[in-house]
Amino acid sequence: MREAVREREFREYAEARQAHLRRNAYLLCGDWHLAQDLTQTTLMKLYAAWGRVRRDGNVDAYARTILTRTFIDQHRKGRWREETVEEVPEAPEAEADAPELRLVMRSALMELPPRYRAVLVLRFWEDWSVEQTAEALRVTPGTVKSQSARGLKRLRGLVEGLVGEGSGR
Repeated sequence: MREAVREREFREYAEARQAHLRRNAYLLCGDWHLAQDLTQTTLMKLYAAWGRVRRDGNVDAYARTILTRTFIDQHRKGRWREETVEEVPEAPEAEADAPELRLVMRSALMELPPRYRAVLVLRFWEDWSVEQTAEALRVTPGTVKSQSARGLKRLRGLVEGLVGEGSGR
């Protein structure tokens, strides 16, 4: 009986949060197929720890931590592990507001090193504190602050370069 409840709770959580996790994964890796792989790996790891995570209460934070660490670990290894899925997911629908700005930002974000990208996504997309980000990435708060500053500086330069190219300067 308890196992059935556990399965149902996890399934409900996964169905409700999968799209959000996939968007975050895309921001990290810049490829929808790799983002889906990251999402599936994250959900598998989350399922393995579901009983403990559910009791602790902050499932979303735990899932984002798994996602970010998985991305960094796989990128560090220089390869992506492929895992089969039963169905190929539908491509996410494009958002309606400011598509040009989103494209510029995503292009610039993909030019950053993975660690800067991870820090910026957690700090500014997920709105995590310095401490939460440091804990998720297993670094000090000072490292998060310095990588945020350096990452933002590089991102600004990249965005200015992309916008300058687009305007014909």
